[in-house]
Amino acid sequence: MFAVDRRVLAKLEPVVKRVLIVDPNPHAARLLTDIMKGLGARDIVVQANEKRALMAAAELEPGIVFTERTGEGLDGESLARALRRSDMNCRRAPIIMITADATARTILGARDSGVHEFLRKPFTSADLFKRVENVALKPRDWVEAVGYIGPDRRRFNSGEFSGARKRKADRSASGAAGHLEAKDQAMRILGSALDQFDSDPMQAVRAIREQAATLKMLAMKVSDSRLAVAVGALEVSMASGPPTKATLAAPIGTLLAMHQVEPVAKAG
Repeated sequence: MFAVDRRVLAKLEPVVKRVLIVDPNPHAARLLTDIMKGLGARDIVVQANEKRALMAAAELEPGIVFTERTGEGLDGESLARALRRSDMNCRRAPIIMITADATARTILGARDSGVHEFLRKPFTSADLFKRVENVALKPRDWVEAVGYIGPDRRRFNSGEFSGARKRKADRSASGAAGHLEAKDQAMRILGSALDQFDSDPMQAVRAIREQAATLKMLAMKVSDSRLAVAVGALEVSMASGPPTKATLAAPIGTLLAMHQVEPVAKAG
């Protein structure tokens, strides 16, 4: 195990103190356990399959999850999607997928399932530390849509990924540009959630609530009273009774008309 600065370990502590490892290979799980103990992990739970892993996640509420991509009773992508769509407190916990099958298809599949990082086997302690440091100290915006739930895929920063979106232009914008980017994405997700409401009403409502909160915060930051009033109308509509596509169509339509954005099938 390589040496890590104590100040860095202190910053990692909130994320690594409770760890869930999902791997049917006991030797691989033991290696990962030993490395994470060296990074300060206190409670580590190891499970071999997806069903038990989800049960353990609900009980442990891990700060970080490691999962093998495939195994008997295990589909790492399915596990990630299930965790993201759950009501668990740890549904937003960073997920690092580990596999020897690091092809473009598997890397993109992991990204699109809501995984934060991808780690190729065999790996060193330094490789693992880099991934943990990324998710703990370089948080990415969260995307709560219908077709996708997880960290912003445009910021996918795995060392294994070299796709078209891995470039300087995809770094988070700041200031006025950042506000416009966040507003645009929130509007697009609103339109997409309304469009897909009938196929997944529960997640559509959760996505709409998240975007309303984002837009309300942005309206306050930039003193946009018109936006604030429109978001308020959406919030009133959602609080007036069980939200339906019919009751949400008008307030969301008003917001989209203000922004002049076309709904898209997926966001993030």
